[in-house]
Amino acid sequence: MSENTKVEAKRVFIGAGCNRVVNNVSWGASGLVSFGAQNAVAVFCPKTAQILTTLPGHKAAVNCTHWLPSSKFAFKAKNLDRHYLLSGDSDGIIILWELSTLHNNQQWRHVLQLPLSHKKGVTCITAYMVSETDAMFASASSDGVVNLWDVSFPAQSSEECKVVCLDSICVDTKAIVTLALAELPQNPGRFALALGGLDNKIKLYSGERTGKFTSVCELKGHTDWIRSLDFSLPLHTTEETTDCIMLVSSSQDKVIRIWKLVLVGDVGSWQREITLASYIEGPVFVSGTSTYQISVESVLIGHEDWVYSVEWEPPVISSIDGRLVNHQPLSILSASMDKTMMIWRPEKNTGVWVNVVCVGELSHCALGFYGGHWCPNGLSILAHGYGGSFHLWRNVSSTKESENWQMQKVPSGHFAAVTDVTWARTGEYMLSVSHDQTTRVFSSWKNDEGNEVEDEHWHELARPQVHGHDINCVAMVQGKGNHRFVSGAEEKVVRVFEAPLSFLMTLNHTCAGGEGSFPEDLQEDVQVLGANMSALGLSQKPIYLHSSSEPLERNGGGDGLDTFETVPEAAPVELKEPPIEDQLAFHTLWPESHKLYGHGNELFSLCGDHKGNLVASSCKAQSASMAEIWLWEVGTWKAVGRLQSHSLTVTHLEFSYDDTMLLSVSRDRHFSVFSIQRTDSGEVSHKLMAKVEAHKRIIWACSWNPFGHQFATSSRDKTVKIWSIESDARIKQILALPQFGSSVTAVAWTGLDRKEKSGCVAVGMESGLIELWTIKIIETEEGTTATAALALRLEPFMCHVSAVNRLVWKPTEKCESNQSLLRLTSCGDDNCVRVFDFKF
Repeated sequence: MSENTKVEAKRVFIGAGCNRVVNNVSWGASGLVSFGAQNAVAVFCPKTAQILTTLPGHKAAVNCTHWLPSSKFAFKAKNLDRHYLLSGDSDGIIILWELSTLHNNQQWRHVLQLPLSHKKGVTCITAYMVSETDAMFASASSDGVVNLWDVSFPAQSSEECKVVCLDSICVDTKAIVTLALAELPQNPGRFALALGGLDNKIKLYSGERTGKFTSVCELKGHTDWIRSLDFSLPLHTTEETTDCIMLVSSSQDKVIRIWKLVLVGDVGSWQREITLASYIEGPVFVSGTSTYQISVESVLIGHEDWVYSVEWEPPVISSIDGRLVNHQPLSILSASMDKTMMIWRPEKNTGVWVNVVCVGELSHCALGFYGGHWCPNGLSILAHGYGGSFHLWRNVSSTKESENWQMQKVPSGHFAAVTDVTWARTGEYMLSVSHDQTTRVFSSWKNDEGNEVEDEHWHELARPQVHGHDINCVAMVQGKGNHRFVSGAEEKVVRVFEAPLSFLMTLNHTCAGGEGSFPEDLQEDVQVLGANMSALGLSQKPIYLHSSSEPLERNGGGDGLDTFETVPEAAPVELKEPPIEDQLAFHTLWPESHKLYGHGNELFSLCGDHKGNLVASSCKAQSASMAEIWLWEVGTWKAVGRLQSHSLTVTHLEFSYDDTMLLSVSRDRHFSVFSIQRTDSGEVSHKLMAKVEAHKRIIWACSWNPFGHQFATSSRDKTVKIWSIESDARIKQILALPQFGSSVTAVAWTGLDRKEKSGCVAVGMESGLIELWTIKIIETEEGTTATAALALRLEPFMCHVSAVNRLVWKPTEKCESNQSLLRLTSCGDDNCVRVFDFKF
C-alpha cells in the first residue's frame, strides 16, 4: 500500500455525487455501479451504499461509463473473476479498466486507452457480449461519429486485452446521443446498431462482426430528440425458435415507443411476395441472407416530461423440461424529468402495455431523473437525479404476484468542486462545503450487525445549508455549547448556523454519538427543532419547538402567489437511520442565527480559534483595503478587529494552538503573523508581528505545529517550507521539503509525540496526490532546526483525481503524547470528500 512500510494507510470513506449527464451510470454483472464524478470514475456497492474507489486517468469530466458485462449480460458472467469497465470523457478519450475479484480481493487496473479517440465528447457507450471473453461495443460522440469496436478478454491473467476498431460511421453533423446494439435473430455474427440523436429519427445500421456497417432503414414516429434506445434479447415466439427482438425508444416528446424486429424469411423466398401491403407494417431490410421487418408494437404514454432513459429488464433464467433457458422478461424501466421512474409490462389477457409500477413521484428534490437502471436480478432499480443524487428502490415483496418497492440507502456527496472541509469539535462528524451550493455533514453510523469496527459505514447525516450561491469556506466554532459553524459563499456576508434539536438527537445514533459530545441537559436549552428554506434559497428560518405543529396554510391568502410551486414545509425529526435524499434536501437544514456584514467582496477564507472566542474571515481582493482580515467575537458577533497587511486575496488563515497568534497567507506571495491578545476587560488587541515574502508564486495554504510556534506554508511554486518564530520574535525558515511534482494546494500538520516534538505534515497537490512527511523539531540554544522524512506516498487509486483543496486532521484529545492512529479528511475539485486512517 505504500513505498515505506512504517505507515499503513486505509481508505475509510469517499463521498461524491454523480455528474449531471444522461449515460453516466452503469450497473454491472459484478453487482457494482459505476458513475462519473467530475473527472474520476467512481464505483459503489449498492449493498453497503459505500463508494469503494475512484479511478484516476481522465483529464476531462466523465460523460459515460459502461460495464462489460453489464447487468443485461449477467447470465453470461456466472463465474467471471475479471470484469471490465469502459469510461468516456468530454475530450473524446475512452479508457478500459479491469476489476479482478480473485480471492475476494478487488484489484483495479488501467488496461488501455482506446487508440482512436473521438474529436468531441463521448456521449454514449453500448456493448453486446458475444461470449464470456468476446464483446462488441460502440461509442458515439457529439460530432455525429460512431465507432464500432471488437474486444477480446484474456483467458489467462498473463495475457492482455485485444481491442480492434471495426468501423467508424460518420452519421451526421448533429450529435448522436444514444446507441443500442444487438445480434440479429437466427443470424449469428450479424448485428443491428440503432442510433438516436437530435433529428427525431432512429437510424438502423446492420453489419458483420468482422467489419463494415451499412445503413438499412430509418424509423420515424418521435417528434423530438431521441434520448434512449435499448434492444431486448431474442424473444421465444414459438417453443423452439427465436425469430424476433424488440427495440424500445424514448424521446423528449415524452413518449416511449416499442418496435418489433422480426425475421420474415430468407432473401429468395421473401422477395417473390413483396407487395404494397407488406410495407404498410413497416420498413423491410436485408442483412446477409435474411430479410427483416420492423413494425411498431406499442406506444407508451404516461410521463409528463422528457423521458431520458429506457431499459429492458435483464434476462431471468428459467428451466424448461430440465434445461436452463435465458428468458427475456417483457418489462421496461423508464426514467423521466418528471421525477418518476415507471415499469411497463403487457397485461396478461389483452397484451396491452401498461405502467405497473411508478416510483419517485412524491419527491420534491430530485428535479427529474437523468437515467434508470435495473440490477442484474431485476429486484432493484436505481435512478440518478439532477442534483447528483442516487435513488434506489428494492422490491421487498415475497410473492411474485404483488410488488412492494421500498427506498434503500445510497451513497451521496457533492456534485461540484468541494472547496473546504472541517471536523466537529471532537471529531464526531465532518462538515464540507462546495460549489454545488450545499453544506453537508458526514458521519459513520452504528452497524446493525453489531459493532464491527473493521468496516465503518459512513453516510450523509444532514445538509445544514442549501444556498443560492457557491460556498467557498467553512469553519466550526470551537468551545462549549451547541454545535455552530460559519460559512462564506460568493457573497459579502458571513453566515452563522446553529445545530437544531433534531440534529442533536440524530447524532446519538451515529458511531460518535454517546461520547458525551453534547450532554442531554444542554439539549434542553435548544428551542429550535429545525429550519425552513426561504423561497429564494438564501436564508433559513428556524422552526421552534413549541410552535404549532400544523404546517402553515399555503393555499388561503389572496397573495396570488399560491400558483407557483412552493418550497415544501420542512418536517425535522430525529433520524434513527441514515437519511435518504428527500429528507436531506429539506428536513435537515440548520437555522441561520446571524449574518456578519463588513467585507466588500465575496468571502474566500474563514477560521476559528481553539477556545471558541474569535472567528477570522477574508474575502477576494485586488487592493490592500479589500484584503483586510476581519475578526469577529463569538456570541456577540461584533467585528472586533480589521487586520491590514496583504495587498491581494488572503487564501488561508489559521490561529496558533495557544490562540496568541494568527497566521495568514496570500496571493501576494507573503505570509503575515499577527499577535492576538485579550485584555482583562475582554477587549481584543492585535499587532502585525511580521510579514515575509515566502514563495515565488501564490501561497495556497498554511498550518501550525500543534506543539510549538512553527508552521508550514505551501505554494504554487511546488514547495512546502517550514518556519519557526524564535524567542526574539524573529521568523526564520528552518526547512524546505524537496520540490513536489505539482503545485501544493493544501497542507496540514498534526502532532505525533510531544516529548520528541515530532509531527506529521500531510501535503495535497493540484494533481490530486497526497503525501505524508514526518517532521522533527530540534530546539537548541543556537536556535530551532528541523528534519523531515517522507513517511508515505499514497497510491493514485486512493487519492483525489484533481486538485486537493483542503486537508484537515481529525482533532485528538489535546494532542497529548504519542498517537499511533491518525485520521485525515480531504476534499477536492473531483467532487469528492475522503477520509483516511494512518497507522504509525
